[in-house]
Amino acid sequence: MQPSPVRRRLLAVGTVLALALGLTGAAPAAAGGRDDGSGPLPGYTIVNPPLPPLVVGGAATTVRQGVHANAGYIIEIPARWNGDLVMWAHGYRGQGTELSPEPPAFELRQRLIAQGYAWASSSYDRNGYDVRSGVRGTRALADLFSRTVRRPHRVLVAGVSMGGHVIGRSLEQYPGYYAGALPMCGVLGDQELFDFFLDYNLVAQALAGVRAYPTPADYLTSAVPRIQVTLGLAGLTPGGPDTTNDLGKQLRAVTVERSGGPRPGADSAFAVWKDFLFGIAVSEADGSPARRPGQLATNLFTRYAPNQPVNLDATVQRVAPENLRQRLSPGLTEVPRIAGRPTAPVLSLHGLGDLFVPFGMEQAYARDVARHGRSRLLVQRAVRTAQHCEFSPAEAGAAWDDLARWVRTGKRPAGDAVTDRRAVAAPDFGCRFSDHAARAAGAGTRLLYPPC
Repeated sequence: MQPSPVRRRLLAVGTVLALALGLTGAAPAAAGGRDDGSGPLPGYTIVNPPLPPLVVGGAATTVRQGVHANAGYIIEIPARWNGDLVMWAHGYRGQGTELSPEPPAFELRQRLIAQGYAWASSSYDRNGYDVRSGVRGTRALADLFSRTVRRPHRVLVAGVSMGGHVIGRSLEQYPGYYAGALPMCGVLGDQELFDFFLDYNLVAQALAGVRAYPTPADYLTSAVPRIQVTLGLAGLTPGGPDTTNDLGKQLRAVTVERSGGPRPGADSAFAVWKDFLFGIAVSEADGSPARRPGQLATNLFTRYAPNQPVNLDATVQRVAPENLRQRLSPGLTEVPRIAGRPTAPVLSLHGLGDLFVPFGMEQAYARDVARHGRSRLLVQRAVRTAQHCEFSPAEAGAAWDDLARWVRTGKRPAGDAVTDRRAVAAPDFGCRFSDHAARAAGAGTRLLYPPC
C-alpha cells in the first residue's frame, strides 16, 4: 500500500473510554498459577485449559496459568532458563466473549523453550480490534512475571496480525522496555489498513456503477453480486482463467497498487481475496472503534492508480472519517497510530499476497521508521504466500533465531528491500526468505508462485 497523504495530514493516536461489559466468570487457574481476584470484565469468560508442560533434555518446564488484570495468561519457564522472557501478542479474535491466551505459533513455543527462553501470553482483557488492551495487557503480564518469577535480563516480544499492531505501538508506548520484536503478518501501517478495506469497496462500487456505501443490510446478497458480474469477478478463481473485463482489471490493478505495488503472485492473490474484501466492509452499525474500526477509515486524500479506463479520482465516493476525533486523538487508543519510532531491533515477516493485512503495511512502517532516522533498527522479510500469516515453522524459526542473535550481538541480519519498487516487482522477490521445502511439498498457496 503506497503511503497516502492521510498519514501526513491526519496525526492519529488518542484516548477512548473503555467498554462497559457485564461479569460472567472465569475458568480456574491451573496449578502453579494465580488469580489476582480481578476476574474477567463484565460480559467475558476466560477459557484457559491446562497446558501440558514440555520436556526438554529430560526436564519438564514449569507452566503457570491464571487470571491477572482481567485477562487469562500462560507463563512457561524451562528448567534451564537463560534469563530472558518472550511475550507473545495474539491476533484479532473477533467480537466473541471468550478470552483465551495462546502459546506462540509456528512451533516457536518449542523453539523458545529449547533455547532456554521463558515465554508468556495474555488473552488481553477484551476482544475486538482493541490494540490498547493488547499493549497494556502484554506489559501487565510481563510485570507480573518480574514480580512472581524473577526480573528477566531482557524482555522480547513476538506476535501475529493485530498482535503486530500491539507490538509496533508497545515499542513506542514503553520505549526501552522491550529488547527486540518479531511482528509477523502485522498491522504495522495502523489505521491505513482500514483505509485499504474502504478503498476496495468504494473503487469496486464506482467501477460497477453501484453506489452502496454505507453498506446496506443486503450488501452481500444484492450489491456485491451485481458488482461481481459487472466486473467479471464471479468466475475468477486462484490459478484459473482470467474472467475479468477491463473494469475488473482496473479494480485488480488498483488493489495491487494499494496493497504494496506490482509483485510476484499479485494477480493470483487478488483471486484468493476478492470475495473476502467485500465481506469485511460489513459490520455493526454502531459501537466503539474496537467493535467497528472502519469508522476511522477515509479516502479523502487518496489518488488512485491506474486511473483509467474509469477516472476514479473524479468518480469514486469520498468518505471522511466517521469518528474524526478518534482518528486525530493523541494517545493510546483502541486503534492507535504507530509513529515509526522503534527503540529496539525489529525483524518483521510478511506474506506477499496477504490482502487481509496487506504487504503494504510493511512499506508504510518502513517509510515511517526511515523518516525518524531509525532504519538501522528494522529488518523486513517477504514470504511467497497468499494467505494471512501463512508461515512455515522454518520461516518463523529462522526469523526468530536471527532476531535473537541481533539482540545478543548487535549484528543486524539480512532482509528484503520492501520500499524499492523495482526490487519488489522482480520475479524472484521473496525467494530469499521463503521455505523452498514447503513449496516443493505443495503447502498452502505456495504453488501460486513460480519456483525460485
